Amino acid sequence: QFEINPQLFSFTLPLGANASHDHLLRKTTKNFKTATTTLQSTLLLFLFVPLIKPAPPSQQDSRTIYDYGTDNFEESLFSRDYEDKSLDGKSIKEKETMIIIPDEKGFQLQKDESIKPLSPKKENDEMPTCLLCVCLSGSVYCEEVDIDAVPPLPKESAYLYARFNKIKKLTAKDFADIPNLRRLDFTGNLIEDIEDGTFSKLSLLEELTLAENQLLKLPVLPPKLTLFNAKYNKIKSRGIKANAFKKLHNLSFLYLDHNALESVPLNLPESLRVIHLQFNNITSITDDTFCKANDTSYIRDRIEEIRLEGNPIILGKHPNSFICLKRLPVGSYI
Repeated sequence: QFEINPQLFSFTLPLGANASHDHLLRKTTKNFKTATTTLQSTLLLFLFVPLIKPAPPSQQDSRTIYDYGTDNFEESLFSRDYEDKSLDGKSIKEKETMIIIPDEKGFQLQKDESIKPLSPKKENDEMPTCLLCVCLSGSVYCEEVDIDAVPPLPKESAYLYARFNKIKKLTAKDFADIPNLRRLDFTGNLIEDIEDGTFSKLSLLEELTLAENQLLKLPVLPPKLTLFNAKYNKIKSRGIKANAFKKLHNLSFLYLDHNALESVPLNLPESLRVIHLQFNNITSITDDTFCKANDTSYIRDRIEEIRLEGNPIILGKHPNSFICLKRLPVGSYI
């Protein structure tokens, strides 16, 4: 802060000039104060200018465009380009497109990342089985849903009803991880082939229905079956192995009607109660077909029904074939 010493501005003037002297002194003092204030401002400016740094230029790496329209809200796009991590010394640039879709509550943003297109998936792969079908307490109902293969099943599944679809083949992979299955029903499909190992791991399977398909032969059947239904197929006698039913000690119901069998299957288990073989091409039977030719005391008391009508066989010509039965087979005797 500067102070003015009046002694520095004292002048010796002649008498009678005091008024002019005072006026000159006040004017000089005022001019000096103005010069001092200007000098102070200049010094302050030189002190603070070096401390002030210009703001860095704004980076315009992103570009945003909004278009809301006037009368109707239309889909508006704004895109953002950004630099991603470098790969092999090169910078990978990706682009995101944000879509603004108007709705009643406001704007919804959706992100469309154009990176790599996903490979197309089948409908059955995208949709879980229990959305395509109905899953209820261990039962899976996949009826009339136009599937062409067995869908992935929950591991706890015990019953599968896949009737009236377009399934053409059954494989071992279809049931490899479903060991608790007890009932399978594939009625009304297009099944032509079944791998022999398809049911090998289904040790608890009790009921297997393959009715109304295109089968020419039978696969190896699981040992605990109580019911096997393969009616309305194209099965011939050579399509059934000699021991196909021999080890099925729990089998009670066997339905092979409306096929192309030329003879009654061999080695039918003692446990059978109902045998349906009607409307095939069976032309003859032997004394060992249902009974034991060398044991006249043998009685097959579990069988309740044998149906052989619709076959080109006259049952009256084979009376010894039924002596062990409590009831005669249903069919033509004349």
